[in-house]
Amino acid sequence: MAASSGDDAPRPNPLPSALVSNLQSVLAARRPPPPAAEEAGAEAPAPEAAESSGAAPVADEGPAKPAVLLTCAGGIRAPGLAALVDALVAGGRCDVHVCAPESDKPACGYSITIRETITATSVDFKGAKAFEISGTPVDCVSLALSGRLFSWSAPALVISGINAGANCGYEMFHSSAIAAAREALLYDVPSIAISLNWKKDESKDSDFKDAAEVCLPLIHAALEGVEKGTFLRGCLLNIGVPSSPTTNKGFKLTKQSIYRPAQSWEGVSTSRPTPATHFMGMHQSLGIQLAQLGKDASAAGAARRINAQRKIVEVESVASTGKAEAREVVKKLFRAEFTEKQHECLDEDIDLRALENGFISVTPLNIHGNVAPETGAPASDWLSVAVGLDKAKEDSVVTAEEQDAPAVAEEKEAPSAT
Repeated sequence: MAASSGDDAPRPNPLPSALVSNLQSVLAARRPPPPAAEEAGAEAPAPEAAESSGAAPVADEGPAKPAVLLTCAGGIRAPGLAALVDALVAGGRCDVHVCAPESDKPACGYSITIRETITATSVDFKGAKAFEISGTPVDCVSLALSGRLFSWSAPALVISGINAGANCGYEMFHSSAIAAAREALLYDVPSIAISLNWKKDESKDSDFKDAAEVCLPLIHAALEGVEKGTFLRGCLLNIGVPSSPTTNKGFKLTKQSIYRPAQSWEGVSTSRPTPATHFMGMHQSLGIQLAQLGKDASAAGAARRINAQRKIVEVESVASTGKAEAREVVKKLFRAEFTEKQHECLDEDIDLRALENGFISVTPLNIHGNVAPETGAPASDWLSVAVGLDKAKEDSVVTAEEQDAPAVAEEKEAPSAT
């Protein structure tokens, strides 16, 4: 056959035959199987074929963990916050995020920062993504929920704590911890505030770890309730842990009391020691030398004034010209102190009384600070299920009946006296 010429002539293939064969095999492996093969239940390609085709294996991802946001009025370095982060990370049931003030912000209530720039700085927390904020606890929650700091639509739960000092009664109006939890409630995000009934000269930092451990079952129950839609809506939980967490008597649903600590203003002396005086007090010998130099300088100055020519200066009164007279500026210093006072209410179901009796108080609060009466029954039902109070009551009843059974049997067997 004569070879054709012109456009009909076959052109040489510039690619090597081996490369063309490999490309064809790769394309064939990536083609979807024909419908007949799918209906017949064709087996999936072997792992070797998948590896040769270059397809990456699909990872078997588990269900995503709920996100939890933590903040603390005591600041990013507060031992209560560290204890709570450690407990949640060790529990492994949620992804922990932290957004807390860079310093202690006690009793600043619902204070927010406006018209000022707020700085967010990353902080190392094992197992958690954390930022410290140059603002108030309310700023921290608001910024974290805005989506500007963390890549989420909203966390499942916001926890404020663990705060040092109980937030009972009307203390909640001053409390930064309650304010932070209430800010989450404004965003329709479930929230919990946890505080430890700190006792001066008695409590220690290790008590925060114990407080976190005893509150962990309730936190997990809250997360489960949020996921199932059974958690209380329209209110936050104010949890108070007694000063001795390990010897607590259990959880108790409580009511907000009318307790308010007495606030007293004390005058502070204006004759504070100057830094120079404090320095000379610490270094007595140097202070004596400086005092002697001061006396010598004063004597030399007095001698110069005596020897200098005296001048008589006449000052004309300006009172009649209508000019304002100089007024003395009075400056006083005060310090506010909170002192404990006796609580006369004998109701065992209020928050303060439950803490004093060794219970972990759980007080539902709405945005306005109180709880509507219709919220009490659902809160009691949820708490009973969350911490297993009903089962505990049944077990205690059974135990009591078992203890009484031998005594009853003995009475039946003993002969009656005649």
